[in-house]
Amino acid sequence: MITLYALKQSRAYRIAWLLELLGLEYRAEVIARDAETSLAPDSLRRVHPLGKSPLIDDNGLVLAESGAIVEYLITRYGQETALRPSENSAAYPEYLFWLHYAEGSLMPLLVMSLVFRKIETRKMPFFAKPVARKITDGVRESFLNPQLKLHLEFVESKLDGHTWLLGGEISGADIMMGFPLQAAVSRTSLNLPNIAAYVRRIENDPAYQRAQERIGKLELL
Repeated sequence: MITLYALKQSRAYRIAWLLELLGLEYRAEVIARDAETSLAPDSLRRVHPLGKSPLIDDNGLVLAESGAIVEYLITRYGQETALRPSENSAAYPEYLFWLHYAEGSLMPLLVMSLVFRKIETRKMPFFAKPVARKITDGVRESFLNPQLKLHLEFVESKLDGHTWLLGGEISGADIMMGFPLQAAVSRTSLNLPNIAAYVRRIENDPAYQRAQERIGKLELL
């Protein structure tokens, strides 16, 4: 049986959703974040040296990195499904793009935005807060906000007229892109109706709802 080590409010939702879509039997070990750091507890290092989540243990094979886990599970258990287009199909290059774009380009911007928010709200000496705010505001204005706008408007355009990223059925591309787009909807004020509708479709998907029943509701800040 597969064991999923799922840190609360993390990329582990990708894996739980995929496991439900594949109809695989699995055990979910839900792990609370450290109250002070919001990071994974050190106990996860007993499972994998990096101590990160998600992790899976597939009958003794321990694998980290959500993108690697998605590729592994689909390749091993989902070859005959719509989750992965044929390598000879016209959709395959686009599938690869979204699979790697999610963590390679979009998530770093969203993580940076979250880190800046933590810097701006953390306790610090009163004289340091204006300095920290000036630095984060400068980076937001000159780099972060323009880049987020560029990338999210790109995704918004790609979703125009599409139910899912590759067409009419859920694929690994949606498994990877769902989490960053859920974060984007909760953390930006941009007008993104296609992305907002896409996120609602994810959250209404029966397999996604089963995943949330197993590991808890996703509530991104």
